[in-house]
Amino acid sequence: MVNPLNKYFRQPVIYMELPSQGRWWRPGSINMPADRRIPVCPMTARDEILLRTPDALLNGITVKEVIESCCNVITDAWAVPNIDVDALLIGIRIASYGNMLDVDSTCPHCGTSNRHGVDLGDRLGKIRSPDFDFTLQHDQLLFRFKPMQYFAVNREDSLRYHEDRLLKVVNDSNLSEEDKIKEMTKHARKMLDSSMKALALQTEFIQLQDGTKVIEYEYIIEFYNNIEGDVIKKVQAHLIEMYNRVKVPDIRAVCEECQKNYEYPIEFDFSSFFGRGF
Repeated sequence: MVNPLNKYFRQPVIYMELPSQGRWWRPGSINMPADRRIPVCPMTARDEILLRTPDALLNGITVKEVIESCCNVITDAWAVPNIDVDALLIGIRIASYGNMLDVDSTCPHCGTSNRHGVDLGDRLGKIRSPDFDFTLQHDQLLFRFKPMQYFAVNREDSLRYHEDRLLKVVNDSNLSEEDKIKEMTKHARKMLDSSMKALALQTEFIQLQDGTKVIEYEYIIEFYNNIEGDVIKKVQAHLIEMYNRVKVPDIRAVCEECQKNYEYPIEFDFSSFFGRGF
């Protein structure tokens, strides 16, 4: 039987294009509409309750479920390329609560706390995909890159955890110097492992001089773990340049106290954007 109340179910509020245009999605993870515009529905009460669960936010399950709930053409949100995550979060927020978001910032001139309304529709329209056809040549090797999937981004977020732990160890006066060295070494190794994994996950292939393309993850990460540091620095700098080329400009504001202009960044990472509420 058809539920007679189904005509009252939520309907898409906005239709948005993904920065990736559907490229780099794992087969079967999205049912891309013919016009490539993703329908976005408002959050349900269940979605909002999920967003108040800190543990689920930290491991990414909530974000996965909310994306799949509000964007029903997405069947596996673990496969979302990282370049689409911010756009989807902003789209869901707009569909649920409208275009405007109040953001707090501190004036760098006088230290006054200010609150400004940010037009999320404007921010959404400025999100672009990096040019992943922009390759890197190093000696006889050609590098081509790709975005990470959301699952990988969420997993590699452990890098931040180990960075925080490292700082706490350094400042912990209760640990002996020997214990500090052991803890610092442990977390430094894990940070290095996470960094190498992130580079490998963002490498589509490494092409040899004879045209052979190495695409296997295990070979690529082995290469990164055994190459001189200058190559790693070159790859990291190339990725930073790619993303900086399409970076959304900082918010421009005027301080209510001193009336001076300043700029501040706004981030839409999955935990803080949802965690502090709407």
